[in-house]
Amino acid sequence: MKLSEITQPESGTSPVPIIISVPHAGTKFPSELKKDYKKRMRKQLDDTDWFVHWLYDFAPSMGITLIKANLSRWVIDLNRDPESIPLYEDGRLITSITPSTDFYGNKLYKSESREPDEKEINRRLKKYYWPYYQQLRVLMGERKQQFGKVLLWDAHSIRHLVSTIQKEPFPDMILGNNNEKTAHPALIKSALQSLSSGDFGISHNTPFKGGHITRYFGQPENNIHALQLEMNKILYMDDNEITYNKERAEKVKKVLKRTLNNLIETINSL
Repeated sequence: MKLSEITQPESGTSPVPIIISVPHAGTKFPSELKKDYKKRMRKQLDDTDWFVHWLYDFAPSMGITLIKANLSRWVIDLNRDPESIPLYEDGRLITSITPSTDFYGNKLYKSESREPDEKEINRRLKKYYWPYYQQLRVLMGERKQQFGKVLLWDAHSIRHLVSTIQKEPFPDMILGNNNEKTAHPALIKSALQSLSSGDFGISHNTPFKGGHITRYFGQPENNIHALQLEMNKILYMDDNEITYNKERAEKVKKVLKRTLNNLIETINSL
């Protein structure tokens, strides 16, 4: 099983110093693990960032490389700390790197005996987690070598309301950079202004500051920048958050394309 899909810039298109990562849109389970999960949970995959990679299908024509993970986050959560150290301490439900429940606390495995022990967690880290990070490192390294700088854009989405995280509905879009530590201020300003140019409400580092990928790779002092965009699913799906809504998605894509175009100009000027 391929752990990820990498889409390089279109032929004849000059690369730019931006990599898009989509770590939570995967839906696959290794064959040896499928039997351990409740069948009904595998059928609904509620915590998946459905269709997020479709929103960036224009990126290769702009010279941007996109990488999408294929495995479900319930097998290994690529945006969690490898030791499952919580990224937030405000009482919200935080799933681990190998979650045993979904965001609502529903159990994923058929029994506790099938939940991964320390040995199995380490196996998944070695086989599934670190290879994705290595791919990101290589892709970013190539662009940094070429341009002297690189920006990682980590793309996510979340349900309109997840009461175990916060009681209120989520904002339309949330830009995260760990309180402005993971990217140059000019890139943060450019992203916020561009995202705000559409019809969507924008929040900055609240309630999400960027997950482990953003915090791990973002080193602006070394010309390696990282930003996370969390997006409300009803912006591009139907109201039940089940099917892709093309009309809604086109409005989102216009804003995303404008944002990435501006970010290309900004990072080239640094």
